Amino acid sequence: MDDAGSPVAGRGSLGEVASAFLKLGVIGFGGPAAHVALMRREFVEERHWLDEDRFLELFGAANLIPGPASTELGMMLGYLRAGWAGLLVAGACFIAPAMTIVLILASIYVRYGSVPATGWVLAGVAPVMIAIIADALWQLGRRALKTLPLAGVGIAVLLLYLLGVYPIVLLFGGALLVMLGRQAGKLRGHATFLLPVGAATVPLRSIFFEFLKLGAIVYGSGYVLLAFLRSDVVQHLHWLSDGHLVDAVAIGQVTPGPVFTTATFIGYLLAGVPGGITATVAIFLPSFVFAGVVYSLLPRLRRSAWAAAFLDGVTVCGLGLMAGVSIQLGRIAITGVLTAALALAAFVILRRYQPNSAWLVLGGALIGLAARGWG
Repeated sequence: MDDAGSPVAGRGSLGEVASAFLKLGVIGFGGPAAHVALMRREFVEERHWLDEDRFLELFGAANLIPGPASTELGMMLGYLRAGWAGLLVAGACFIAPAMTIVLILASIYVRYGSVPATGWVLAGVAPVMIAIIADALWQLGRRALKTLPLAGVGIAVLLLYLLGVYPIVLLFGGALLVMLGRQAGKLRGHATFLLPVGAATVPLRSIFFEFLKLGAIVYGSGYVLLAFLRSDVVQHLHWLSDGHLVDAVAIGQVTPGPVFTTATFIGYLLAGVPGGITATVAIFLPSFVFAGVVYSLLPRLRRSAWAAAFLDGVTVCGLGLMAGVSIQLGRIAITGVLTAALALAAFVILRRYQPNSAWLVLGGALIGLAARGWG
C-alpha cells in the first residue's frame, strides 16, 4: 500500500523516477493533454506503477490546484513511487529538459530575432501526439465514465468548451453538479467535505515574485497563462511588448515539457540566463507545495462521500476538457494527407502493438524533418 492507501507495484528508487521523467521531459511535445497521455502509457501500461483507477484519481486531484496540471500529476506520480523525494525529483526532471531547451532557443532568438526550423519538427510530432492523446482518452474514458450521468457531464463539458465557455467554470461547475447530484438525498443532513507565473534588465527579485505569484494563481493551460502574462508583464509592468509575448508562448508550445516554461523564455529576455532560471523556479515552486499537500489529503477525500463525488466530477470534467483541447489541437496538427496518415498510423500502431511512445515521437520528428527536405 502507498501512503495514500492504494495498492501500487512497489516502491522504486529515485534513479528510476529521475530516468522516467527525464525521458518524458524530452519527448513531451504537445502540451498538457499530451503529457497526461504519455504519463498514462509510461506508468500504467509500461511500468505498472499504478492502475487506471488510481491514475484517474491523481489526474482529478491535479486539476483541483493552480499551476500546470500535467506537471503536478507527474509530481504526484513521483510521490506515489518514492515519497516526497520522488515528488521533487519527478518535478525537477520533467521541467529541466524543457528549461534547458528554451534557454538555448531564447539565446538564439536574442541573437538572430527568430528561431529557424523548429516548426518542421513540430509538424511531424504533433499528429503523433494527437494519436497518443486519442488512445489515452479511449482507455481513461472507459474507466471514468462509469454511469450515464457522468458520461453526460463529460460530454456537456466537451461541447461547452468547444463553444468557448471558460475551462475553470466547466471544471468546478461540472464537479459541483456531480457532487450535488450524487448526494441529493443527504442535502438535509450534516455533511463535511474538503475542497480542496536578454533584452531588458529587470531585477531578479522582481522576476521571482512576479512569476511566483503567477504560479500560485493560474489555473489551466498555457493559454490561461498567456492572459495573465499579457495583463502583468506587458500592460502593467511594461517589461515586454505583445510581439515578444507571442514569441515566448510560441517557444513554449513547440518545445517539449511543460508549456509554463514560457516563463523561462521571458526571464531570459529580461535578465539573461539568471533571469530564465529564476522565472522557471518561481513559477513552478507553488506546484511542488500544492501537489504534495493535495496528495497527502487524498485519503481524507476518499473517506468523504461528498469529496469523493466532487473528485469524480473533476476527473470526468478534466477528461472532457482534454478531449476538447485534443480536437482543437487536431485541427492545427492535421493539415493535409501526410499529417492525417501519420496520426492514423500512430493510433493504429498504439492500439495494436503498444510500443514505447518515445519511438513514435522520434519517428514523427524524423518524418517532419524529411518533409522539410522534400519541400
